[in-house]
Amino acid sequence: MAKRLTLEPLLWMLFIAGGGLAAMLIPILIFLFGLAFPLGWLSPPGHEHLLAVLRHPLTRIVLFLLCTLSLFHWAHRFHYTLYDALQIKHLNALINPLCLGGAIVGSVVAGYVVWLVL
Repeated sequence: MAKRLTLEPLLWMLFIAGGGLAAMLIPILIFLFGLAFPLGWLSPPGHEHLLAVLRHPLTRIVLFLLCTLSLFHWAHRFHYTLYDALQIKHLNALINPLCLGGAIVGSVVAGYVVWLVL
């Protein structure tokens, strides 16, 4: 019996990478830009300094990966929530492409914003 190639291992890898990266970086960003800078615990960087950091290629890569992997993590989690918790397995052929398509479209938008707008 011949084995079929599936995308499922790749999707699980994107799910795990997105969850791990989001779990490490998003709390730090929320702490810095949501608490520490507004409450005066840390002095906020100047506008020019922040733009210089955002325009650095490594920062752009990290932001793009954070957005893209988080979107694929969401897509996988949302798909399996609908599949398992809501028991709508009969719509799997419709839900799976919509979830992954949303993650792909969101990744393209994130790439546009990170590479061309910033």
